[in-house]
Amino acid sequence: MTIESSASPLIFGGAQSPRAALPVLPPLALYIHIPWCVRKCPYCDFNSHTASPVLPEQEYVDALLTDLDQDLHAVYGRELSSIFFGGGTPSLFSAEALGRLLKGVEQRIPFASDIEITLEANPGTFEQEKFRAYRALGINRLSIGIQSFQEEKLKALGRIHNGDEAVRAAGMAREAGFDNFNLDLMHGLPDQSLDDALSDLRQAIALKPTHLSWYQLTLEPNTVFWNQPPTLPEDDALWDIQEAGQALLAEHGYAQYEVSAYAQPGRPARHNLNYWSFGDFIGIGAGAHGKLSHPDGRIVRTWKTRLPKDYLNPAKSFKAGEKALTNEELPFEFLMNALRLTEGVEARLYPERTGLPLESLAEGRREAEQSGLLQVEPSRLAATMRGQLFLNDLLQTFLT
Repeated sequence: MTIESSASPLIFGGAQSPRAALPVLPPLALYIHIPWCVRKCPYCDFNSHTASPVLPEQEYVDALLTDLDQDLHAVYGRELSSIFFGGGTPSLFSAEALGRLLKGVEQRIPFASDIEITLEANPGTFEQEKFRAYRALGINRLSIGIQSFQEEKLKALGRIHNGDEAVRAAGMAREAGFDNFNLDLMHGLPDQSLDDALSDLRQAIALKPTHLSWYQLTLEPNTVFWNQPPTLPEDDALWDIQEAGQALLAEHGYAQYEVSAYAQPGRPARHNLNYWSFGDFIGIGAGAHGKLSHPDGRIVRTWKTRLPKDYLNPAKSFKAGEKALTNEELPFEFLMNALRLTEGVEARLYPERTGLPLESLAEGRREAEQSGLLQVEPSRLAATMRGQLFLNDLLQTFLT
């Protein structure tokens, strides 16, 4: 495909602003997608596929490393600040397979001395010795998909674990040596009351995770729930759940730092912070996405072939497509991520990460500030509380 020249102009109100070369490249992370699950959940729109009795671990690790080789040109001497194993259910893979993969990655790209390595896992896949082995590999953070502790809610969501297994999972993680772990929890579940939602949240808090991802169930296209929608709580009930839940989390020391992310002091997810602050990430694996900056100012999004059988087919390309972001697209792309953070980002990050002058946002900033959606703070780009509630409206002011 044709890559736009880094010198192409950006027009705002008649003024032309060239995109500068990037003086410093953003931090670099790695996302590794493992697409298999024991069973596909009816609400899930991620690229996940029901696993066969025997997974092609060795073949898939070989493919991942070859895929990574093809993206090494965009490393530019950087080290990896974080690695995230997402899925699917990455904990279906053996420690031996993940160990070979991590060793191969480190041979290609150096790890930061304090690298964060996160593995997504579900309670139904927990085995104590397996997780001790993961910890011994250098994986130092888990993200455990709980969603609910209540049997009827878990059944409605198609989850394979029960409430007791969910509780034990957190204990097993801690016993295996993980002192940093996230629990994924949903609210706004079918027929869920305020008491139901707060009961789930209290149980999660009692397990003392360092991080909680607490988010509302939404119906996504191409899912079972989209075609056969369950009865979800009314908007007023959803608002009551959101307000009461946020107050409960704050009471127990979990600070909200992103739309659906809450952490104990000093424990935000570094991988996700990099993503939301427009850092770079290589994406490998079936359906993985990446975003890579180049010293000449080009910023390219990539995506890999989606189906595992195609990804494992040596006759097919790993890369399904790529797109160089245009100057017109960059303001929205940057802010779509940065404004999800409750404190936003320092304004200087915008020219550093996009190569565009801060003045290119001036018109949109004035409109958003006057609407009460963006904080009036020259040194930061941050949504107001109202802006966080109406984030889509806020972002619309920056569309050209």
